[in-house]
Amino acid sequence: MKVLFLTKYPPAGASSRYRVFQYLPYLDAAGVDYRVQSFMSPAMYALAQRPGHALRKSLHAAAALARRLAALWRCGRYDLIFLQRECLPLGPPLMERLFRRWRIPTIFDYDDALFIVKPSTHNGFADALRSGARTREILRLVDCVLAGNDWLRARAVDAGAAAARTLHVAEDLARCARRPVHEGTATTLGWLGSPSTEKYLELLRAPLRALCRRHPQLRLLVVGGGAFADPEIPVEHRAWDYAREVADLHAFDVGLMPLPLEEWSLGKSGGKARTYMAAGVPAVCTGIGFNCELIRDGETGFLVREPAEWEAALERLVADAALRERIAAAARAEVEQRYSLERLGPQFVAVLREVAGHGRRG
Repeated sequence: MKVLFLTKYPPAGASSRYRVFQYLPYLDAAGVDYRVQSFMSPAMYALAQRPGHALRKSLHAAAALARRLAALWRCGRYDLIFLQRECLPLGPPLMERLFRRWRIPTIFDYDDALFIVKPSTHNGFADALRSGARTREILRLVDCVLAGNDWLRARAVDAGAAAARTLHVAEDLARCARRPVHEGTATTLGWLGSPSTEKYLELLRAPLRALCRRHPQLRLLVVGGGAFADPEIPVEHRAWDYAREVADLHAFDVGLMPLPLEEWSLGKSGGKARTYMAAGVPAVCTGIGFNCELIRDGETGFLVREPAEWEAALERLVADAALRERIAAAARAEVEQRYSLERLGPQFVAVLREVAGHGRRG
């Protein structure tokens, strides 16, 4: 079997790394021949995280478009095309329509509610060229939709997908060892993410201020953001780096995953929370969507919604180191049982073989 992966991001992009790149060793072991072509180059991805630089971004986008269109000349060599998100970030799904016309078996993988268009952090012009209708058309064009959670799978079925299934996000537990027990009285609340989602820390400003007034040793460590600041909250910012990610996670005593209480959050696949859990870090998360399936409240983490609930849950964990360790152990065990890469990697390969084997529907 020969597979062409068309990813949106290079390995630095979390969705492409978790949904494609981390599975490649399993394809190697299974003897699957494959090629990965990322729309964004590493340089383009790094630049996209920064505001401004419109001309440079335009040049990178033109080069990315040329690379992606060049993939059309090679697609006939493959038994399966795997789309990690859309082929092109803007405009109608032209490439997806061609794959359907050429009867090449195709999988569309998504782990976010792409049919709900949220304003871009750094590129307002692009918002005018995006459409949820485009994503719904892609869901109908492909042979199989691979969704990050059951809500996304159900939305694909509602849109008319020929076949849809859920493949949860996996965690590489061999890479992400459990955090050692922390000594001392200082407590670190941690958040891991990207500049596009750092804005949700704003939901925690009031609870964090109250906690810091009661616990002078408390601090907030933000990895991958860079903007959140408050005179009442000691904040340390670190740039995200794959090589240092696990070490940064091990610096957390508690992991934070705030989300807005809106439909878009139903499409989230629990990435931050699961990563915290894998690292042996107790997580406090907004109780919405897949988080409520991922976490058993009070046992493998905490699910909260209102500011007062955030403050109460964090107060319990900040004040009780033994509770933090009990939650951490249970969370790690949950990921080992349900979401390990070792468990989900063979499932990923099996899905590829099945869709490629069925061939193109009419």
